[in-house]
Amino acid sequence: MPNTSRRTFLTAAVAIPTTAAVVGLTSGTAHAAEFKWSRKLRNGTSGSDVKQLQIRIAGYPGYNAVLAIDGKFGAKTEAALKRFQGAYGLAKDGVAGPNTYSKIYALQDSDNTPIHFKYSELNKCNSTWGGGNVSAATAKENARRLMWKLEALRHALGDKPITISSGFRSKSCNSAVGGHSSSRHLYGDAADLTGTHSFCTMAKRARYHGFANILGPGYPGHSDHVHVASGGTTWSASRCF
Repeated sequence: MPNTSRRTFLTAAVAIPTTAAVVGLTSGTAHAAEFKWSRKLRNGTSGSDVKQLQIRIAGYPGYNAVLAIDGKFGAKTEAALKRFQGAYGLAKDGVAGPNTYSKIYALQDSDNTPIHFKYSELNKCNSTWGGGNVSAATAKENARRLMWKLEALRHALGDKPITISSGFRSKSCNSAVGGHSSSRHLYGDAADLTGTHSFCTMAKRARYHGFANILGPGYPGHSDHVHVASGGTTWSASRCF
């Protein structure tokens, strides 16, 4: 190939934008590029970028609350953002701007999961995320959203590791471990937690971080782990009062 043509070819090959809309290839597999915000967000704004912010601050809704991921920046999103900002020593102004985004980027991996959790931890059942009660894509997205809540819980517990003993399950995986036929694990939005913290400490603290379903010591079959899920409405850990 002539030098001029070769230079043109190489220039074209590397001239790939790195915005949030780009889809990259890794080992032949397409994946969404790391999300970046291009504007400040505050009470009254709406859009897909608000939704992406809500996913990342969903672990800060307050006691016994769950933040809606609806792309609408209202009072509850503002309150959650202030709690997120306070948790990381930022000015609690309730406006998502450069300082807030900088902190989120520091916590965010290139696949838009939090840095301390990986998809592989949330799926020890299969490689496809299929076979559950929702589509594979939905199960995987539910797991990503759950990970951001787990990141908030991990930070509240002193940034010490949390171990996930079980996450997404297909129907066959769920049956093999004796799981209930309506288990949240079948939706990809549940995790069973162990680790260095006491189970009661994790169960009680989880009530502040956006989990609608929390089961711990005192609930049948939960003496050796804490179950948290984004879906459901139960809190039961009778030995933790």
